Amino acid sequence: MASISPIRLVPALTDQVYQRLLNAICNGDLAPGTRLTQEDLAAALDVSRQPVLQALRMLKKDGFVVDAGRRGLMVLPLGAQTISHLYEVRSALDGLAARQAALLKATIDLGIIAEGRKAVMGTRIGTMIDADMRFHNVIYNASGNPLIAESARHHWQHIRRAMGVVLQQAGVRETVWDEHEAILKAINRGDAQRAERLARKHGEEAGHHLVQELDRHVREAS
Repeated sequence: MASISPIRLVPALTDQVYQRLLNAICNGDLAPGTRLTQEDLAAALDVSRQPVLQALRMLKKDGFVVDAGRRGLMVLPLGAQTISHLYEVRSALDGLAARQAALLKATIDLGIIAEGRKAVMGTRIGTMIDADMRFHNVIYNASGNPLIAESARHHWQHIRRAMGVVLQQAGVRETVWDEHEAILKAINRGDAQRAERLARKHGEEAGHHLVQELDRHVREAS
């Protein structure tokens, strides 16, 4: 648990514990299958057991942890079929957002691409994921349809977990931002058809790649 830094006692402590544990799950610091106990987590976070208990209940409700029999709770393993379904939804939403942004003649600062490329040159997976999320949120906001962002937000944290697995591989990081740049350029040109096609393809290929990686991990573990 050394990778989870302590937090200080302030109002809304349960929410802080929830967010800290969620970040650790999504970033891979708490790997799929990791056993979670109130005692260990409370000690790692330097808080009492009560906010940890409440946070674990929230994580279970949101589908990030599951019962592990007498062992308490564990981080839910990533399922290939679930990820495939999530990315089908994401690619459709991303395509729609990109198309609408282009139709609205949105102009998006390409500086966000430079920020993303800088993030993937580092070593922190969480920073890379945050940069990716900012990119997609910029397009959602530029679409003019707040329901797109609202719909995407419902699945985003589960997708964030999946992205952490993909971004462990250095080879895919630059490719992701090459694709992001092409999408933004199409939006800025007002080319709605190309923006939608590139955004959908980006999501579909990311989902396909991740499912392959998950299957490979299962084969290697068996």
